[in-house]
Amino acid sequence: MRRVAIEPRRNWQKEVEKWGLLFHTEESGVYWDESAYYEFTEEEVDAIETATGELHRMCIEAAKFVIRENRWDDLKIPVKARAAIVKSLERLEPTLYGRFDLCFDGDGPPKMLEYNADTPTSLLEAAVIQWKWLEARFPEEDQFNSLWEGLVDAWKAMLKRRQIRGTIVHFAHGDTLEDGMTITMLRDTAQEAGLTTEGLLMEEIGWNAGDRCFLDLEDRRMWTIFKLYPWEWLMADEFADVLLQSIEETQWIEPIWKMLLSNKAILAILWELFPDSPYLLPAYLDGPREMTSFVRKPILSREGANVEIHAEGVTVDRDGPYGAEGYVYQGLATIPSFDGKHPIVGSWVIAGDPRGIGIRESASMITDNTSQFVPHKFR
Repeated sequence: MRRVAIEPRRNWQKEVEKWGLLFHTEESGVYWDESAYYEFTEEEVDAIETATGELHRMCIEAAKFVIRENRWDDLKIPVKARAAIVKSLERLEPTLYGRFDLCFDGDGPPKMLEYNADTPTSLLEAAVIQWKWLEARFPEEDQFNSLWEGLVDAWKAMLKRRQIRGTIVHFAHGDTLEDGMTITMLRDTAQEAGLTTEGLLMEEIGWNAGDRCFLDLEDRRMWTIFKLYPWEWLMADEFADVLLQSIEETQWIEPIWKMLLSNKAILAILWELFPDSPYLLPAYLDGPREMTSFVRKPILSREGANVEIHAEGVTVDRDGPYGAEGYVYQGLATIPSFDGKHPIVGSWVIAGDPRGIGIRESASMITDNTSQFVPHKFR
């Protein structure tokens, strides 16, 4: 694994905008950064793929363990959501995607930092934008990236198994440019699989109290809803009760059982179950215990908010609105430094299978929403 500096393409902004990346530049600077790329060996890619598959398997076991051993309180799962989660997992309601964040330097095994199992970001960049970059710059080389094909195959499989209810898949999201463009890409994959789609904002979803169902802007019943919106936010919403009352008549993607895995407390459950795994870091809910170098993460935080790194008597942190829900204490991984940048490998799972990676890097040890996305290839 190495980081290689390279001259960006002329008019790269127009090139990435052509494929939907309209948020390539932020106030803090460029977000899509093709002034460098990461190069892996085939053996390193195999190591990431193997680790990702094993981590997903362990996460499913951990979710079942939480239910079986009644560990809901450790994950701060609302009481009202628990019965729906149990039924959802028993039925193995279909999951489309998730992203593991891994620490990897090419030498030792990848280490899991967390699992973005419900509303992972950077999918457009990983699936499309870096692939188009590879075709333009290194057309004879390869990339660990079959994300688009995996998404299309996943929709086709749901259709074949009759896991898509109704004739339209509704895609609902928050009011941000990134969410909107990600939804556009996901709708394209569903349409390629033969599905009819409709997009709308979460706030535009209506409710028919008489028929006890959700409605779109044309007053059509919404049978299957892909939501780019966290389950914990939905459970705090005023419509949480009616959502739960109608949940068996509505197919939600991601399913509600993903609440168990998009929660950072699952890191401690995983360590409890699989302490000998080469892919896990020690993690606890009751404090750092014997660890002197560790990361304190709020159970429900996003984009590095309220994360604290404790190492050698020094604390590095990020402000944010999280923490009241409690913390998980995870052993500190040594994130490698390449030219002063610290990369995190985002390894994607599509319908349960490893399908590709995307890399975000930061000058800080904490990856947040000011980090840069950098393309990759392997040799």
